[in-house]
Order: sequence, then C-alpha cells, then structure tokens
Amino acid sequence: MKNLGQMMKTAQAMQEKMAGMQAELENVEITGVSGAGMVQVTLTGKGIMKGVKIDPSLVDPNDAEVLEDLIVAAHNDAKAKVEAHVQEKMSELTGGLQLPPGMSLPF
Repeated sequence: MKNLGQMMKTAQAMQEKMAGMQAELENVEITGVSGAGMVQVTLTGKGIMKGVKIDPSLVDPNDAEVLEDLIVAAHNDAKAKVEAHVQEKMSELTGGLQLPPGMSLPF
C-alpha cells in the first residue's frame, strides 16, 4: 500500500502542476507572421486569437484575396507555434513522459 500512496501523491502533484500550466497558457501570447511580417496574428497559449496586424500597403479593395490568404497563413503559423509551446511545457511537466496516442493536452 505504500507504493499506492506514493503514486496518489505523485498524481496529485502532477494535477496541481497541470492546473498551473493551464493558467499560464491563458497569459502567453504568441505571434505568427506571413508576407515577410506584413501580416501578424497573435494567439494565446490556448489558441484564442487576440489580435491581427496588417501592413497598410496590403489594403487594396480590388485584391482582398491576397490579404485573406496572408491572414490564414499568419494564423496557421501562430497556431503551430502555440502547439510547439504547449508541447514543450507538457514535456517539462511530465518529465519527457509521452502521452498516449490521441491524448492531447490542454485542449
């Protein structure tokens, strides 16, 4: 039973660290860029879009499609950076222990 008690303490400690990481991710902001920095999208560590910046030279009412594509590309860049950040934090939290396939945290 001593091992079970130790395992429960370890699980509780990890749960507390996970809650702390969740709170931290809400405050992290990561920016993705496209068009050589002419379009920037900022997301939180939870993947919520916080802002979009567009270089004024891109605003052409006759060519909205290019701007739309650049916004999507910047968002995808930011999302990939958020996922890498979350993966890094999870690795720190779990000590490199890999999660089972199909299990992704914190989303």
